[in-house]
Order: sequence, then C-alpha cells, then structure tokens
Amino acid sequence: MKKHVIEFLHTLSLYDYLLFGGIVFLFLFLLILSILFRHKQTLAISLVILAFITLLAAPFGGYITLHALMYKHTITLTTVKDLTFTEALLIKGDINNTSRQTFKECTLYVGISKISPIKQLNKLYPYLPFRRQTIIIKGPIEPKNSKTFKLLIQPFHYTKRHSVTILGQCR
Repeated sequence: MKKHVIEFLHTLSLYDYLLFGGIVFLFLFLLILSILFRHKQTLAISLVILAFITLLAAPFGGYITLHALMYKHTITLTTVKDLTFTEALLIKGDINNTSRQTFKECTLYVGISKISPIKQLNKLYPYLPFRRQTIIIKGPIEPKNSKTFKLLIQPFHYTKRHSVTILGQCR
C-alpha cells in the first residue's frame, strides 16, 4: 500500500498540486464563512457540511475531471488474435494523443471478458474481466501523434467468444 501511495505522489503534476491547493483553500474559506455567520445557525451548519463534503469529494472528482480534460487520448485496437500453435492471445493497437500535452508515459489496462447471449450481462462483463494485464508505454508521445503497442497474453486458452477492453491513463 505504501508503494502505491508513493508512486501516486511521484506521478502528480503541477496542475494536480494546484487543484488540491484550491480545494484546501475553498475548505478553509467555507469554514471562515461559517464562523462569520455563526449567529445564523442553519446557514453556518450548512456551510460546515458543505466544507467537509468539498474536502472529501472534490479531490476525487477534480482529479478525474482534470486528467480527462488535460490528457485526452484515444485507443484503437488493430488486431486481437488467438494464436494457433501456442496458447496465447495477441493484441495490437495504437494510442493517439489528442490533447495539447506531451505524454511522458501511458499505462494501459487490458481486460478480457466473456461474451454472453444475454445483452444485460454483456454490459456488466467488461467491468468484471476474467483476465487482466497492464502495459506501460514509455517515451514521449507528442500531440497529434500516435504510438503502437503490442501485448502477448500467455498462457491463454479460452475457447468461447470473448471481448477485449482497454483503458488508458496517460501523464
């Protein structure tokens, strides 16, 4: 757990620190307002509750929104192929930088899930893959450029129909 926290702190950018500083400033501002309006108890209590909700919820929502806006990218799968002579699955694709920032590295999360004849289960299965793998693409990816990736999942021996889902996080 300590390793994951340290790794998360090392990947933060200047914009992340500005976001978290702004959230702390807003929290303190709402607390000061609640002290100023202490004679109006309902307003003061509402401001305190709003301050703590902001302190707890805004870092998660702000971080996700900031990275979705600043580090836009698209992932295109070009090949998903079960190899014949070995028990392996070959996945090839491209990651395109559609933002204005240069990516230093991208982490791709690959999930393989089964396909069911029931349509409602097909909406649930990509969130519960039976096989997961992570690939890290190092090196700069300039804006409006792409980089290809190749992943070999071995051993893989699932004879029924399956789908591949890839999510990416770039920084």
